[in-house]
Amino acid sequence: MIHRLFPRPFLSLTVFLLWTVITNAAPPGLLLLGALLAIVVPRLTRPFWPDPPRLVRPGQALRFLGVFALDIVTANWRVARQVIGPLHRLSPAFVEVPLELRDPFVATLLASVVSLTPGTLSIDVDRQRWILLIHALDAPDPQALVREIKTRYESPLKEIFAC
Repeated sequence: MIHRLFPRPFLSLTVFLLWTVITNAAPPGLLLLGALLAIVVPRLTRPFWPDPPRLVRPGQALRFLGVFALDIVTANWRVARQVIGPLHRLSPAFVEVPLELRDPFVATLLASVVSLTPGTLSIDVDRQRWILLIHALDAPDPQALVREIKTRYESPLKEIFAC
């Protein structure tokens, strides 16, 4: 019953909290309208949400988040040095990363991780050829970047979601 009323409980909570912050008021009528939106919006958008794969290894997921957080910090530092330094030393490149992943949700998650890491940007996930196209600010050795993405991100995601 609860799952039918709240198909995406986190989304419902987020909608309600955003509504209360945006309206910046707490009259009962506005709170009731926010609660109604928190119920209706996830139900109306339900067909558009993919079913995420089951998280199989939560411990591995926490370790992955730690590695990802550390990579964000170190990549920020590296990109700042590169941008401040001589720009002619940069080797920007478009790089195709062949994916072993076959789950669209996990492939999109991988693309998001790559985009959130400074210095790289996901352009496309080609689901016919299963290739992730990225742009790197500095990739003097594109194959080294491919190996790094596959070992640091793709392999752990495959284990976390048992893909």
